[in-house]
Amino acid sequence: IGREVAVQLAQTGEWQVTVCGRNEAQLQELQDKYEQIVAGRRIDVTSGDAPAQLLQLISDLGGVDLYFHSSGIGWQNPALDVEKELRTVETNALGFCRMATAVFNYAAEHPGRKLQLAVISSIAGTKGLGAAPAYSATKRFVNHYMECLEQLRRMRGIRNLTLCDIRPGFVRTPLIADGRCYPMQLEAPAVARAII
Repeated sequence: IGREVAVQLAQTGEWQVTVCGRNEAQLQELQDKYEQIVAGRRIDVTSGDAPAQLLQLISDLGGVDLYFHSSGIGWQNPALDVEKELRTVETNALGFCRMATAVFNYAAEHPGRKLQLAVISSIAGTKGLGAAPAYSATKRFVNHYMECLEQLRRMRGIRNLTLCDIRPGFVRTPLIADGRCYPMQLEAPAVARAII
């Protein structure tokens, strides 16, 4: 979903897009293919220095208008393989928390710059999926954390920051590639258009 949103934003010609992620080859491919994707940087949200890397990137670019967080992993894990559960929590909850707090604090420290923090969570955060406990629980974490950030934004009088929690349904991505049992699957390009 994040890749498709980046591509579609780039194709509008109205945005200069920077992409971040763990896969450097995919980042480079996007830069090579789309002129409006001006930079790519390897940032792993599970790394403790990811927020510092993000803030350095923002500084290098001269600021940011939209931070779109779509980092997420998950498995159908009815056997409760603990390693899969913990990896999901590390990326979807702790990784999200690292990056969202960095962006929130950046906005608070730069009151003259309008900024939107948009995140992909999931309807799985609203009604959990028994076959994917850690995925569902981490998406609920994101939902509630964003609600709390909105309250905190108002409490602190941070007027230059807009928050958006995007909760798509079942999107046909590698995450549910073997998800024949998921109903009403959406296609990533259509979901990206709706998000934008």
